[in-house]
Amino acid sequence: MNVLLVYPRYPETFWSFSNVLSFISKKAAFPPLGLLTIAAMLPEAWNRRLVDANVAPLRDEDLAWADLVMISAMLIQVEPAREIVARAKALGKTVVAGGPAFNAQPELFPEVDHLVLNEAEVTLPLFLAEFGRGVAERIYASKERPDIALTPVPDWSLIDMKQYATMSVQYSRGCPFNCEFCDIVIMNGRTPRTKSPEQMLTELQALYDAGWRSTVFVVDDNFIGNTVRVKGMLRALVDWQKARGYPFTFLTEASTNLADDQELMGLMSAANFSKVFLGIETPSVESLKECGKHQNATRNLAEAVRTIQSQGLQVMGGFIVGFDHDTERIFESQIGFIQKVGVVTAMVGLLNAIPGTRLWHRLKAEGRLLGEATGENTDGTINFVPRMDRETLLAGYRKILATIYSPKHYYRRVSTFIANYNPTVRRRLTFEELRAFAKSTVRIGLVSRASLQYWKLLIKTALTKRQALPTAVELAIYWLHFNKVARRVMQRG
Repeated sequence: MNVLLVYPRYPETFWSFSNVLSFISKKAAFPPLGLLTIAAMLPEAWNRRLVDANVAPLRDEDLAWADLVMISAMLIQVEPAREIVARAKALGKTVVAGGPAFNAQPELFPEVDHLVLNEAEVTLPLFLAEFGRGVAERIYASKERPDIALTPVPDWSLIDMKQYATMSVQYSRGCPFNCEFCDIVIMNGRTPRTKSPEQMLTELQALYDAGWRSTVFVVDDNFIGNTVRVKGMLRALVDWQKARGYPFTFLTEASTNLADDQELMGLMSAANFSKVFLGIETPSVESLKECGKHQNATRNLAEAVRTIQSQGLQVMGGFIVGFDHDTERIFESQIGFIQKVGVVTAMVGLLNAIPGTRLWHRLKAEGRLLGEATGENTDGTINFVPRMDRETLLAGYRKILATIYSPKHYYRRVSTFIANYNPTVRRRLTFEELRAFAKSTVRIGLVSRASLQYWKLLIKTALTKRQALPTAVELAIYWLHFNKVARRVMQRG
């Protein structure tokens, strides 16, 4: 059996970093972790190939080789996924699909032969057993939450790691919080399930043995969902990193209660975590209460961000406008908060109702849904009737993007962050990073609208906090991408 695993093209988004990957000669930011894990669950006798359309185009020769085509996709990849399905079916191939796009909207894919939905540790073995007997059903679905100790090490042999900026691993699934707009609890539940320290170190050793020596993204939606277990894993990870000379730098996602736990922040820093994404959402307490984000509504968010930054962790933040309680003052409030606390990587999006979420059900009951979500956080679209005048909301949203990603405001924010940042990460300065710096001196320092701000930032950082200089250069390069994404949204308006 020849199995072709295909990951669809990912459009230009806030997190694609497509406009700056050339600085480090990479094709994609992250590998398709889900498909690599699925590949490791297939029968050993099956021949496997993986095509990531973000790295190389899917060729007809690839499809011709395959007996079975397996596709995974996020919501934002729906259209490219449908194109791949159509190509495969036109060649008479059997298509199997799974992942968030298919879980949320299976009706969009009538041509797919078999939909293997929800968590693969449960549904994939059922499909494989019946497929092997020639009696496979069209849909395999389950609400069971499996023990992720069953999850195998991803098959890293299927990709060329040199094409990616960052590798990915998963430590846990599930989140204890239940925000109205979030689909994580639908997909993975509210009880965090974790891998053991031994299992995590086995996965990291596999990456190490494959030759990886750079950034690793722990893809959990809330890495600290179970603080007791994550501390145990981090203690083991600290020893593992130290014994190997700190080969990896980590980033992850967490909740704002991270700022309450000095020990946890210290362990993350000691394990060489450099960045953490927080769902901050909004400085409006009423809007936080509306969406059930009580963990944010009951704390000083600015102080939480500063506390985490001071522990050597760069805070990346998610922000939302369009809540029912938002007034026209929210746009200036969001700008003011983002600038004040120095959240440089600020993903600001319009609220959207993702299928199956509590928000989606509420808006449907209120007759306010207009269509399906695109899955893109920052494309300037909204799929429901907002309480605020729609044009006012869209104009205010565009104003936020135009402001925070203007050279003046962006570089001022970097300076604010650097001033509060206490870098603890151990990093090797690579040839790729030196080449990226050299390119930035030309593309930003000489021929961009941000040239003056660029040189002021680098000189100030070199004189006052030299250990933060690589971070300053990295953030300066990111501006090219964020600014382009922001301008794209504004042009749509």
